[in-house]
Amino acid sequence: MTVNQKSSHRRWKVLQAHNYHAVRGGMEVMFEHIVEMLRSRQHEVVVMKRDNNRITTFRDKLSAFRQALYSHSARAEMAATIRSTAPDIAHFHNLYPLLSPSVLEACRELDVPTVLRCGDYKLTCPTAQHLRNGIPCEACLEGKEYWCALNNCKGNLLASTAYAIRNMTARRSGRIRNNVTVYIVPTRFIKQQLIRGGYPGERIEVLPNMATIPAEAPSPPAGNYVAYVGRISPEKGIETLLEAARATGLPVRIAGDPSPMPQLVRSAPDNVEFVGRLGQHELPAFYSAARVLVVPSVWFEVFGIVCAEAMGHRLPVIASRIGGLPEVLDDGVTGLLFEPGSSEELAEKIELVWNDDALCQRLGDAGRKRAVGQFSTEIYYERLMDLYNRALEMNRRPEHA
Repeated sequence: MTVNQKSSHRRWKVLQAHNYHAVRGGMEVMFEHIVEMLRSRQHEVVVMKRDNNRITTFRDKLSAFRQALYSHSARAEMAATIRSTAPDIAHFHNLYPLLSPSVLEACRELDVPTVLRCGDYKLTCPTAQHLRNGIPCEACLEGKEYWCALNNCKGNLLASTAYAIRNMTARRSGRIRNNVTVYIVPTRFIKQQLIRGGYPGERIEVLPNMATIPAEAPSPPAGNYVAYVGRISPEKGIETLLEAARATGLPVRIAGDPSPMPQLVRSAPDNVEFVGRLGQHELPAFYSAARVLVVPSVWFEVFGIVCAEAMGHRLPVIASRIGGLPEVLDDGVTGLLFEPGSSEELAEKIELVWNDDALCQRLGDAGRKRAVGQFSTEIYYERLMDLYNRALEMNRRPEHA
């Protein structure tokens, strides 16, 4: 792709809107990367943000529940922002609870095409994870959100009921389904979930996440430990990794904040080291010094940005065969997959890579090639521009008038 081709894109004025989660995750990373990416290419970006860390008291939570159903203030702010900045397109990320689907109505009313990036399962699962008691769950699909309350999926009946009501209200009102021009999902797996949830497949586009890919990467195998990067929470399958570590006896380093699950630190075998949460600037060195990265998720992992990042560093990846992970790496070609929750199979795959330099080299090289060709910022940018153009064209059609 030439420089002239890159510069041929129109210069968009994009409204980027996101409701930050209380715990920073992949959606926050992607939101910030997209804003930075657009600005670095001379697009004008207008940002509208909310932050769940503001929700602290019971009164705040009650107010957030009301706003999640319909926020008149967010809609009014969105309308005022559109009138004052005249964006070409509005790109949404997380809507809940402080933005709410009401902001989509403001865009429709003022004829601004909308793109909704679905980086989790909020549209099809009230808790956004399709997980209950550590096991993948799809009970709420197809208009059955009441199961969130009946099963007390949040561990608090009041909260579980509130989440169920929020999703049910959005579905029955059609405020999301009727006011989003194009849905963006990182994997085909999420697309199928949305279709099962009643969303129009013809308006759902698969756009794999971008990752930070270094210009150069040393050839594997160079590292001397098994690595994990990410949240330390039940759905991430850390316990499976700890059992595999106990079985292999190989050195394991876990990068992430362990405070949500302190019992894991206490129960970990001696060959496991928790190194804490690493900043983005610290991750390249962590990847480069590792032998293999493990992604042991037991939930329907949306994408797994760390997979793509590690592959970009020529680091072999072993991941659970679940959710969108099989779409990020090809089993036996760019990485290895194992059955979710199976510490025995994970231990076998770790030892296989650890003891086979040729396999380690082959997986690392193939993973690097795939990451550069599929998950780079430039690839993401070109595909996103195509989707913006599609949303604009769709918005001009009579059915959207």
